Amino acid sequence: MAQSSAVCDFGWKAPQFSLRSTKDVDVSLKSASGNKGILIMFICNHCPYVVGALDDIVKEATALQKIGVNVLAICSNDAEEYPQDNFENMKKFDLDYSFTFPYLHDADQSIAKLFNAECTPDFFGFNSNLELQYRGRLNNKRENPEVVKRDLFEAMNMIAKTGEGPQEQSPSIGCSIKWKSE
Repeated sequence: MAQSSAVCDFGWKAPQFSLRSTKDVDVSLKSASGNKGILIMFICNHCPYVVGALDDIVKEATALQKIGVNVLAICSNDAEEYPQDNFENMKKFDLDYSFTFPYLHDADQSIAKLFNAECTPDFFGFNSNLELQYRGRLNNKRENPEVVKRDLFEAMNMIAKTGEGPQEQSPSIGCSIKWKSE
């Protein structure tokens, strides 16, 4: 069943964190923040919404990096119940799709909880002050494949230029994050 992301809480400050990347390097928000903003996306290996959009995700991430917006991806799914999302499979996934951004493992799901992440993919676009300015979809391709509107790129480009995101945003839709049972 599809899950939608929440609406943007403009100005919400990104919490600091540090997670292990698929390149076996610890990456912190502080070290990864871009001078024009940062996109943090919650994705996973097995979600059909993510897999179906991966070419566009990688394309948009590369385009954002070229304009000075850094990009991080985080997998927070329960890897015991969903072994496709375990760290070893994340490393393979990163290589298979030639990620140009760090892919981080949130094994204890604490970062997903701090962000109130809800689905995969779930996109959080921050300005250079780490204030949330975008929480929406990648694009409108599922609704109108003939005329694709690049919601994420356009919003992050606006944030890079002005520090503020668009007031109207369409939520991302995907699989729910697979939470560990308490």
